[in-house]
Amino acid sequence: MKCVVCSRDAGEKGYCELHLKAYENIVKNYDAWKKALEISWKEYLSGVVKNPLTGEWAKEVAEYLIKSGDKESVA
Repeated sequence: MKCVVCSRDAGEKGYCELHLKAYENIVKNYDAWKKALEISWKEYLSGVVKNPLTGEWAKEVAEYLIKSGDKESVA
């Protein structure tokens, strides 16, 4: 199976190793941002994409999540 973001071999949750790490970081950090700013999952992902300090892997995952409408991580 291929990564849902790139063409590398995928494993857990459909992501390659690099995009999986970025996905896990995005999900882990959402709780803190949600508490601090009371923002939605989609607003948070948009902020991740727009932030110039965000790494390329995380931006790619956030863009994918926005396009796919994935709300699995939202608790």
